Amino acid sequence: MSYSELSILLGGPQGSGLETAMLMLSRALAYRGYGVLADREYFSNITGRHSYVLIAVSTRRLPRSLTYPVQLLVAMDAETIFTHFENVDVGSVLVYDKEVEAKKLTELSSMEDALRGRISNNLRTSMLGDDVSSLLKSFESRRVTTIGISYQEVLKELVERFSLDPRTLSKYVSGIVTSSAALILGLDREALRYGFESVFRGRATVVEQNMYLADLVWKELREFEGLLKLKKPEIDVEKVLVATGNDVVAMAKVVSGLRYQSYYPITPAADESFLLEKYELSEVGGTIVGPIVVLQTEDEIAAIASAIGASLVGARSATATSGPGFDLMVEGVSWAGMNEVPVVITYYQRGGPSTGLPTRGSQSDLLSSVFSAHGEFAKVVLSSGDHLDVFYDTIEAFNIAEKYQVPVIHLLDKFLANSTATLPLPDLNTVKIDRGLLSKGQEGYKRFSLDSLVSPRVFLGTPGIVMWYTGDEHDELGHISEDPVNRVRMYSKRIKKLQLIEEEVPRDIKLRVYGHVRGDFCLIGWGSVKGVALDALEVLEKKGYRGAYIEVKMLWPFPAREFLEAIDGVELKRLIAVEHSYGVNIVALISMATGLVISKKVAKFSGRPIVLSELVPAVENLLTTDANYVVLEYGE
Repeated sequence: MSYSELSILLGGPQGSGLETAMLMLSRALAYRGYGVLADREYFSNITGRHSYVLIAVSTRRLPRSLTYPVQLLVAMDAETIFTHFENVDVGSVLVYDKEVEAKKLTELSSMEDALRGRISNNLRTSMLGDDVSSLLKSFESRRVTTIGISYQEVLKELVERFSLDPRTLSKYVSGIVTSSAALILGLDREALRYGFESVFRGRATVVEQNMYLADLVWKELREFEGLLKLKKPEIDVEKVLVATGNDVVAMAKVVSGLRYQSYYPITPAADESFLLEKYELSEVGGTIVGPIVVLQTEDEIAAIASAIGASLVGARSATATSGPGFDLMVEGVSWAGMNEVPVVITYYQRGGPSTGLPTRGSQSDLLSSVFSAHGEFAKVVLSSGDHLDVFYDTIEAFNIAEKYQVPVIHLLDKFLANSTATLPLPDLNTVKIDRGLLSKGQEGYKRFSLDSLVSPRVFLGTPGIVMWYTGDEHDELGHISEDPVNRVRMYSKRIKKLQLIEEEVPRDIKLRVYGHVRGDFCLIGWGSVKGVALDALEVLEKKGYRGAYIEVKMLWPFPAREFLEAIDGVELKRLIAVEHSYGVNIVALISMATGLVISKKVAKFSGRPIVLSELVPAVENLLTTDANYVVLEYGE
């Protein structure tokens, strides 16, 4: 049997190379023309706790969402089998380490007590034993093919062949996982080698070691080759990029002309800056990219302050952070608003409040980003729905910041940051850089001239040009002033930029509409909800429901006019808001901007991504019952 679409789950201890396995397998699949979307879920510790990767593979298109159950589960350890045994589909395949067959649930010291208790109850209800071998027997009734392989024996042969230090063997388990999955999916040796080479570029010995490992695995599992064979790919995309959301932001910043990036390490934002550090001064296609100064500061206060300083002297500047870090930046954001400083804050949301769920996703920072910082001033909050949008929106964030001389918050989340996707190569011919109203200045230059809402900008340090910046209210020159008439004129000038932005920013950057708006229902959301919402439309249409998805991209200033135009003629009871938060806070913004109160909501705040298999029944529930609020909880 061959497949057009598959869900795969790879699981094991944090620090065991799962991310490496995800990248190697994703790139091997992409090399053969398949579409891939992979999300990595992990605990906020260095090593030991359970992590897993959920992957969607398609022969027909570039996947937009993830779903359960899975058709292939590859387990590094016993905890993966216990945690995910209910996630496997009828007729699926399990690959596991033979050494864990006698392992009992009570022996898993790394598992949280709450999860152990749930699993134990499920085992008792299903009349199953509490060891791995009992679970393996239970799979027979679900026609699950269980494939055991001794990881230890395979690694032992690797040690003998390359005279390796046995203490380093744990890092090669990812090669076993990748090779096993590739064999069962029917991938060829060349594609697998490409996956290894793309991850271990410049490390030929490591590539050969993993290929030798693959040969050992394939020799042992030869009878299962192509058991879940993928059909020939039909995706009409000549070239794709395989990258995480963090990677895409970093690449877009390079293209946009970024010259200064500050950061304090925080999950899940830091990976973006780590990639930028590799390209501080690099040659790409014969062209020198950079110089880009990437500075790891002592804290987030210094990060926003230094980014503002870099902007004042003319550099396109940005900083990247997550919720706790952004909390520390808000005084700096206010300073930038008072002084009309163009600066971009790339804001990766994670589970809060406080430290919350450091490595899990959320969209609960919507209102804090929109209403951050004291006082009233113009700022823009943009969101992105998928990896390709992330690229173009990053560049747009810089253009808006410099054209209107305002802080711009690019609001992303952990799901986009840490997921790996195949996406079409961005069209660089469509990229335009707009640095706004620049001037060389002249005698008597007024940095905050009231002649227009956007004053000509001269870079600090320009020879012969004097200017003043202060956190206090100021006059056109920048001198501190508490005069009430001046206060009203300056305050109004800054805030009225919002009206200018509303008038000039194209609709496509503010809001997008997909599907049949005047059908049976209309989903409303923003950010990473996009992919699963679009796929839900297709599934629900097959069930007889025609619907639409309205994606709000510019969250502030809220595009009230465009939103009302989009839902014109739609009954309020047919609007359903979807968000990764308890309050589904987009509803509050809509109400404040339009007066409409949307009552139907789908919420998920467990820190795990919304998957297709739970969103579809949730929408059906809201359409066919009196329910107004559904909480999604699927996923460990």
